[in-house]
Parts: sequence; C-alpha cells; structure tokens
Amino acid sequence: MSSELPPDHDEFQSKTQRKNAMLALQALGDRILALRPVQQRELPLSEDMWAAIEEMGRISSREARRRHMQYIGKVMRHEDIDAIEAKFEEFDQRKQASDREFHRLEQWRDRLVSEGTPAVTEFVKHYPNVDLQKLRQLVRNAQRERDNGKPPTSARKLFALLRDA
Repeated sequence: MSSELPPDHDEFQSKTQRKNAMLALQALGDRILALRPVQQRELPLSEDMWAAIEEMGRISSREARRRHMQYIGKVMRHEDIDAIEAKFEEFDQRKQASDREFHRLEQWRDRLVSEGTPAVTEFVKHYPNVDLQKLRQLVRNAQRERDNGKPPTSARKLFALLRDA
C-alpha cells in the first residue's frame, strides 16, 4: 500500500468536514432568518435565497422547517459568504454604537436626576437646543417621583427628551 496522497489532496474533505461546513452554512442561514426584514434587504443575496427566505415564513411544521433549513444551507453554498459576514459585522458595529448612545443617555438622565441644577447647566452647554423649561420641569418631577418611591414616569419622559436633543 502506497503512502502517497492523491493528486487533489488539497481539495479533499472528509465527510465530517463537509457536514460541519454545511452546518455552518445552515447556521448563517438561521442568522439571516432571525434578522428584521429591513436588515435582510441589506444583504447581498441571490434570488434563490430570497425565495427560500420567503418560503420559510410560510412553513409552520417543525420537521418541515428543519428540512427547509437544510435546503437553505444548500442554497447558501452559492452565496457570497464573505460579503454576508461583512454585513453582519456592520450590523454588529451599528448595534454597539446604538448601545453606547443609549447608555450615555441613561447616564445623563441619572446624573440630571441625582445632581439637579448643576447637571442641567452642563447638559445645556452641550445641547443648547433643548427646551430648558421642559428639561427642568422633568428633572424636578423625576426627583420628586424618586423621593416618593413612585413609578419613574417623568424619568422616562426625561429620557425621551434627552434622546430627541
């Protein structure tokens, strides 16, 4: 028995490697299906993939969905995986930026409620277009709600005002 490798050894994949590659494509297809339709439309997908996505929306049987996911994995073989993964990276970066902005607004809200007038003055320096009267009123109401143990209705309104500013 010769120990030489076949001439096309670089292209050889074991059955396990092929199966793992197919499962990875199915997982990517599953991530695509989990996206909101607005985000799905941003992906560079073929007509076959769009048809498979639409079809998945009409399938309710668990077993049929499983089989269709296998089909999606098969269709994914012909897609530009690098471009799709690049779009997912872009989505992740946008989400992280959105999360950072949300946390920044939460910090401003908490600071405004805890510090009062000094924080309001500093906030107005950064955002001069904010409605100052409404801001002060919401801060006072949020402080009153906090002190009396009431639901944070004004704090929510304050957050909305900050987001709009």
